[in-house]
Amino acid sequence: MNTQQIIESAKRTLTLEKNALELMIERVDETFAKVAEIILNLQGRVIVTGMGKPGHIGKKIAASLASTGTPAFFVHPGEASHGDLGMVTNKDLVLALSNSGESKELFDFINYCKRFGVPLVAVTSAPESTLGKAADYVLQIPNKTEVPEACPFNMAPTTSMIETLAMGDTLTVALMNMRGFTKELYHDRHPGGKLGNVLVKTKDLMATGEALPLVDENTTMAEALLEMTKKTLGCVGIVNQDNVLLGMITDGDLRRHMSSDLTAKSVKQVMHENPFTIDGEMLGSEVVALMNEKKITNIFVVDNQNHPIGLIHMHHLLKAGVV
Repeated sequence: MNTQQIIESAKRTLTLEKNALELMIERVDETFAKVAEIILNLQGRVIVTGMGKPGHIGKKIAASLASTGTPAFFVHPGEASHGDLGMVTNKDLVLALSNSGESKELFDFINYCKRFGVPLVAVTSAPESTLGKAADYVLQIPNKTEVPEACPFNMAPTTSMIETLAMGDTLTVALMNMRGFTKELYHDRHPGGKLGNVLVKTKDLMATGEALPLVDENTTMAEALLEMTKKTLGCVGIVNQDNVLLGMITDGDLRRHMSSDLTAKSVKQVMHENPFTIDGEMLGSEVVALMNEKKITNIFVVDNQNHPIGLIHMHHLLKAGVV
């Protein structure tokens, strides 16, 4: 194949898969909504199963559901026939994936569901197949006649796997919306890695207690400079006798007053009043965006009475991997 033929092959694959997804959009109906409602009210878990390529897709679907508030796990149909069916209870729901609906490895799963009254949902292109007829609900994906596999022989699972994956994602996102799933809940399930870093809250990163650079409003700049140097956060907060934040002095404020006798001044003469503040519930990713917008590197965190309870510095965000 020459370069142009390779490009055309790639475009053909993407076009077929795009066409399949467009056809799926047209077919979303009340059956999909009913399945989503059943899963939402399920007392047990979603048990995802599938053989071969659908099985690989099934593992991803189960992981996505579990990480977004819907208890789920994958059970291999071969292992299920050798004891793992004991994991499935009549409070669960089985989501079985098979393009043809005739995967023999699923038949024991089908019989088990019928015997013990476990709801069975099929994702298949063949509603008249063994799986399709046995299922309580069928989430139908396009078949090979409607949209062929991207494989040049219309055989290797390609387009059909995109369809199956898309159906799983569609269910996952619908359930997230139905549950009112929040960023905070998402973070609880993703404490590690980049996702966890981005969703960490300010209160978990900020400097607190003795690490806070604070001085009284009657302090001289000489004393304030010592506090700034000691705490190494590039700023100092000015508070009154009630510990209310009145102002803030940053490295930038010092540079602007370099032409005068800085150490002889009071902090009130140098500080900028009513500095920008945030609360501890703000996400680290939101703080980064705010710092970029305001062109600042540190922000005081205050309570609802404007008492400083912390300070977040860009270095805290960098160290935590948020940036």
